[in-house]
Amino acid sequence: MKIEGTGKPLGTVQSTDTRAKPAADSPKTESGDKVELSSLSSSLQKAEVAISEAPDIDSGRVAEIKLAISEGRFKIDTNRIADGLINSVRNLLDAQTSRS
Repeated sequence: MKIEGTGKPLGTVQSTDTRAKPAADSPKTESGDKVELSSLSSSLQKAEVAISEAPDIDSGRVAEIKLAISEGRFKIDTNRIADGLINSVRNLLDAQTSRS
């Protein structure tokens, strides 16, 4: 088990640039060169929008867990939780040392 963030996408940077912007279908640089985005970039943008619109909480899953708790069927595997926490810390430490 790996503990991750909230699933919310990171905020976007707001530009204060008031210059006129070229049409979205054919962006150009200041030197007039044409810039084309790959289909992967477009797909990633669509995925980000879909993720940002997805609910943060799976209400159906929450209801299932509540029912299991009330019926005494919900079992907590403390070893699994501890292993997940340890693995998450290891990953964080590895990422930190690889940046150094």
